[in-house]
Amino acid sequence: MLHFPRWKTIAILASILLAVVLALPNALPPDLQARLRDWNLRPVTLGLDLQGGSNVLLEVDRADLYDKLTRQLASDVRNTMRDAKIGYSGLARAENTVRVRVTKPEDVDRAETELRKLLNPLESGLFGGGSSVNLFDLARDGQQFTFSFSPQGLDAKIALAISQSLRIVENRVNALGTSEPIIQQQGKDRIVVQLPGIQNPDQVKDVIGRTAKLTFQLLCDAQPTAPGQNPPPECQSFPLKDDPNRELWVQSSSRATVDGGDLVDARGSFDQNNNPVVSFRFNTKGAERFGKLTRDNVGKPFAIILDEKVVSYPNINEPILGGSGQISGNFTVQETNDLAVVLRSGALPAKLTIVEERTVGPSLGSDSIRAGLIASAIGLVLVLAFMILGYGLFGLFANIALLVNLLALIALMSFFGFTLTLPGIAGIVLTMGMAVDSNVLIYERIREEWRNGRSALSSIETGFKAALGTIWDANLTTLVAALALFGVGSGPIRGFAVTLFIGIVTTMFTAFTLTQLIVAFWVKVKRPREVPL
Repeated sequence: MLHFPRWKTIAILASILLAVVLALPNALPPDLQARLRDWNLRPVTLGLDLQGGSNVLLEVDRADLYDKLTRQLASDVRNTMRDAKIGYSGLARAENTVRVRVTKPEDVDRAETELRKLLNPLESGLFGGGSSVNLFDLARDGQQFTFSFSPQGLDAKIALAISQSLRIVENRVNALGTSEPIIQQQGKDRIVVQLPGIQNPDQVKDVIGRTAKLTFQLLCDAQPTAPGQNPPPECQSFPLKDDPNRELWVQSSSRATVDGGDLVDARGSFDQNNNPVVSFRFNTKGAERFGKLTRDNVGKPFAIILDEKVVSYPNINEPILGGSGQISGNFTVQETNDLAVVLRSGALPAKLTIVEERTVGPSLGSDSIRAGLIASAIGLVLVLAFMILGYGLFGLFANIALLVNLLALIALMSFFGFTLTLPGIAGIVLTMGMAVDSNVLIYERIREEWRNGRSALSSIETGFKAALGTIWDANLTTLVAALALFGVGSGPIRGFAVTLFIGIVTTMFTAFTLTQLIVAFWVKVKRPREVPL
């Protein structure tokens, strides 16, 4: 095992050189770091606890989600019964259920067949590979039908909403130019957003928390004459953005001709009077539907509704067939830019509420870095001293391998963009001990073979060969534990798991190859008759 072919020696040395290059940005000033980013060379990303910033925990608003789902279901029931020409009465929503009564007994069976088409099957299970479950259950009592949420279907719906929201929130945060954000799911219905370096997160909170549901709906012929009036059955009531005490009645969302899902672009701009507006553009489908809406309703007003507030309600003076338009509403320039961001990224499938918010100051992050570096330095010095005192020259070999190990760990974290957190520093300190532990196993086995009367060369070779299996098993079990921590844990636990996992990988490299290479070179040069242990 002490014979290394030339190609293997070159490969090991090249790996060390590559690690030096990848880790180099961490030792350079910020202006040089910025230049190296074009070459995909960057320093380690520091977590929220090390550089300061904001932590926002979002949760799916279940009540709002239930309201949206039952409202849509009631609209679908109404349309289904009308299309099937089935008489009904008593269509109502109550306590997360939707009830409807069929007027004629002879229509009950046919109504049940039609209503079962609205149970909304969803994929459940990991990666959508599980069985299909219905979002709703349908119960029949004489001529009355009641829709209620299926527990399994509701879980699947929330899981889908979280999955979609993760992508949308990530797109919105990235569009704001926030540096190295961390966005991940926490639990079944929560999303944690970490924004390193952001000390005033109000703008970001507003952008990521906005539902951004955009619809274009015609105004009803009748309008309220006094506050608090109930709209007709075919209409919905929405407050004005600029005057929340005033409401407008618009035709129900089931009859909306076009919505924000058909947008392909939205940008902040200015109108002919130099007022800030949002310019938008539809895809082909949306352009056709928007053109039909404006062509069929020339002379009528229609409402532009954003997050259940009427932004504006212009008259349709002529058909708008180009597939583009503007949204105006006494916006500031910042508001139009933020609104364009949320419209481009799409509407959230469910409202997200902020349940926790933490801000870590940069001074506290600097204190954490300082404390972590001191702890790491003390640990490193103690380990280096122990190896020198315990194993002499071979301890020096182990220390060289340990330093290369740490260099490779930092290089991998920098290259792959892993985030270093305060628990991650603890993982690095643990890696130091685990790295020399492999060398301790090898050296103790060499010492044992030497005491049993073997020659120096035979003792060294047998020691490496015999300890190899033990080292492999020990690191493999720790690797499994690190993977389990990363898969099940979140936040700080994942930060610890990342550095532990990478540390194990680099430890196996240095223990199996680099230490052997150094010892092999020493044996080749010195031709020892004794083992210096």
